[in-house]
Amino acid sequence: MRIAIAADHNGVALKQILSARLAGQGHEVDDRGSFGDETVDYPPLCADLGRLVATGAVERAIMIGGTGGGELIALNRLSGVRAGLGFTLLSTRISRAHNDSNVLVLGTKLVTDEIAEELTDLWLATPFKGGRHRERLDQIEQLERGEL
Repeated sequence: MRIAIAADHNGVALKQILSARLAGQGHEVDDRGSFGDETVDYPPLCADLGRLVATGAVERAIMIGGTGGGELIALNRLSGVRAGLGFTLLSTRISRAHNDSNVLVLGTKLVTDEIAEELTDLWLATPFKGGRHRERLDQIEQLERGEL
């Protein structure tokens, strides 16, 4: 699977861990930054990831921040992006199974590196259920177009 990954300054270390893990699992990983501990703003990173997902350049993406809250808001402003906050097994599973999330948002202040690895594996392995959940996603797309 083609997966883009990015992190603000809070998440650089976890991004490196996840990038290596994903590559080791056979995924094609596109590391979009940031690369140091200098403070960076997350909205441009979110815009970059979101565009990659929305255009189909990558199948999924992972964004890492401090708590992930701001990143989640920024990503979900972009048409074609369905970002889910991964902080528990349940929230992560539901974001894929019910919401067909195509971006996983992780917060380094909310989860340990080990839990982030577990959440990422679960998110990648969980299929979208479709059915009534597809109908709800259709309604969300109507919201994006101003039709609802």
